[in-house]
Amino acid sequence: MAALTPEQLDELKQLMQKRQHLLLEDIRDELIRSGDQHYIDLAGRVTDLGDESVADMLADMDAAIIDRQVKEVRELDATLKRLAKGNYGYCVDCGNEIGYERLLAYPTALRCIQCQSVREKTYAHEGNPTL
Repeated sequence: MAALTPEQLDELKQLMQKRQHLLLEDIRDELIRSGDQHYIDLAGRVTDLGDESVADMLADMDAAIIDRQVKEVRELDATLKRLAKGNYGYCVDCGNEIGYERLLAYPTALRCIQCQSVREKTYAHEGNPTL
């Protein structure tokens, strides 16, 4: 493992497990609240195309929120597995240790600050549409 103390590793593990538990509860609640019946009720009340588009947008927003939360749960799960295997806290690019402060702020970090900065600069243009 990285030069993290057992106490630091335990603290990070507890933070991740708590976050994962909260996310799973939120996902369950969101799915219950935004079930198909919710959309049918909302869309069934619309009287024009504008209202229908708002109903569609609200349903899409619910789905996007759930997708984001599921992605975070998967990241936490993968990180907890790395921690159990003993390779948590090392940068996937350079192999150097990831600082405790960075892991405390972002426990699922895969890269040290230097490598993450390079990655963001290198791939910053990828989400921008081009003609």
